[in-house]
Amino acid sequence: MDYIVIIEKGNEGYGAYVPDLPGCVAAGESIDEVRTLIREAIPLHLDLMRENGEPIPPPTSLAETVRVA
Repeated sequence: MDYIVIIEKGNEGYGAYVPDLPGCVAAGESIDEVRTLIREAIPLHLDLMRENGEPIPPPTSLAETVRVA
């Protein structure tokens, strides 16, 4: 499954979250670090959901880039 990941710049680094997996987040000092951490966090989050008997939500979020003048 392919989940959308949102990466945002904060005051002290970067944060990432997965809209379709509430609570699945990561934070890092660089974009590369946060990408690595969220890639590791997603399967761990899914494993925890399975262990807790929670249904795994299918990916439903979409992302687009919109150019404005």
